[in-house]
Amino acid sequence: MTKFKKLALKCKNKIKSFLSSERAMTLAFMLIAFTGAVFAQNAAGNYEAGTNALTTVTEEIAKYVPIVVKLCYAIAGVVAIVGAISVYIAMNNEEQDVKKKIMMVVGACIFLIAAAQALPLFFGLGG
Repeated sequence: MTKFKKLALKCKNKIKSFLSSERAMTLAFMLIAFTGAVFAQNAAGNYEAGTNALTTVTEEIAKYVPIVVKLCYAIAGVVAIVGAISVYIAMNNEEQDVKKKIMMVVGACIFLIAAAQALPLFFGLGG
């Protein structure tokens, strides 16, 4: 017997033992039961439950947007302070890449502020 045949026989035995196990039977039963429940919920084309769920999710996300905007502003402030200290230390040590550090800090702050401004518009809240 070649190595491939031995490996194939070993895999076949493992699959056979798994499919005959109690765990596989439970998994199959759960899949059938949950699939039936999903189809039963949407019998006769009534999509009201899904529409209500999406409306609720949209309202809940809209509540978090102002908090995330303030969080972006706070993170931008921390990045600016830490970046300014980092640039100051680099300038005192006469490092070569001070201009690069300044551009990175300014770019990060601009990105965070722009993201905070765009977030309410992304969710259609006006701004």
